[in-house]
Amino acid sequence: MKIKSFELFKVPPRWLFLKIETDNGIIGWGEPIVEGKADTVKAAVIELMESLIGKDPQDIETHWNNMYRGGFYRGGPVLMSALSGIDQALWDIKGKFFNTPIYNLMGGKARDKVKVYSWIAGETKEDLVNGILRAKSEGFEAVKMNATNELQIIDSYKKIDWVLERVAALREAVGYSVDIGIDFHGRLHKAMAKVMASALDEYHPMFIEEAVEPENNEALRDIANACSIPIATGERMFSRWQFKKILSSGYVDIIQPDLSHAGGITECKKIISMAEAYDVAAAPHCPLGPIALSACLQVDASCHNAFIQEQSLGVQYSAGDGKDLLNYLTDKSVFDFKDGFVEVIKGPGLGIEVNEEYVKEQAKISHNWKSPTWFNKDGSIAEW
Repeated sequence: MKIKSFELFKVPPRWLFLKIETDNGIIGWGEPIVEGKADTVKAAVIELMESLIGKDPQDIETHWNNMYRGGFYRGGPVLMSALSGIDQALWDIKGKFFNTPIYNLMGGKARDKVKVYSWIAGETKEDLVNGILRAKSEGFEAVKMNATNELQIIDSYKKIDWVLERVAALREAVGYSVDIGIDFHGRLHKAMAKVMASALDEYHPMFIEEAVEPENNEALRDIANACSIPIATGERMFSRWQFKKILSSGYVDIIQPDLSHAGGITECKKIISMAEAYDVAAAPHCPLGPIALSACLQVDASCHNAFIQEQSLGVQYSAGDGKDLLNYLTDKSVFDFKDGFVEVIKGPGLGIEVNEEYVKEQAKISHNWKSPTWFNKDGSIAEW
């Protein structure tokens, strides 16, 4: 079996899909994307795929190492995201060749179903309370919210109080029947993050996420010492070598590698297994499409320390009814959420059937999604 050809599809709301076809007709799908940099990643995929045409797709470790180590410059969001999507597609092909889910090729299942959480959005307490009540009525046992808007390196305690009021309203509405993850999105700097973490302690969040930018991960020591909340980070870290540093520091409790950014299935399986040796949990990052989500669930199924999965149904950027993820599938039932869990996918490869006709229709629409730019009151750039 040899790799014959590939195609790329830039599809709404902000995704990039990769299709790899073999000479015996097996097709594999991947999702290589840096949100806001789709064309940049597309160019990187094309460059990397040049070396794979005519090769056996089953030699995934060889191909991964060739793509990673074969160039003098390696790593970073663009190259690793391009590599990630290719890796996902190669695993999809291999699973289909052997007519088995990918997790069966990585040691088999560690669980029968995976816990998922729902995003809740809103500026006001009322919006957030409505969101958590809706999630609870749909069976979710966990949600995640953005904590803050823009903050300067040192900012007003009014912004801290605004966060606390909203979190308190959620606890008053549902008690501890729903876990709450709080995403700082790297919008805080160390001083304000310490204040925020300490103040949030009494509400017992499930975790606080990206309390600072990953470039400042050494600050997690002080933040962890300021509270008893589990500390999560990792969505903007791209290899086991970056995770090695944060794991050995001892100040992270949950890692969140993204299977479309951190080297795909091959690398994220290694990252999460490495974290297990440090008694650190995993909650893979995935505000993306159906291919990325399926890749996450394959790894979640095979890793003992993966405890919950992000998914993008209802995420703020989704258009229309928020069902864009499902529209790209012919069988939408693979992502049926029941009582806050999704069953481990049982089909071969990634276990999904991509609606290629719909993909091609949406690729004609395409997108040019860009990350927002935020400013502080004084005109300085704020972290988004």
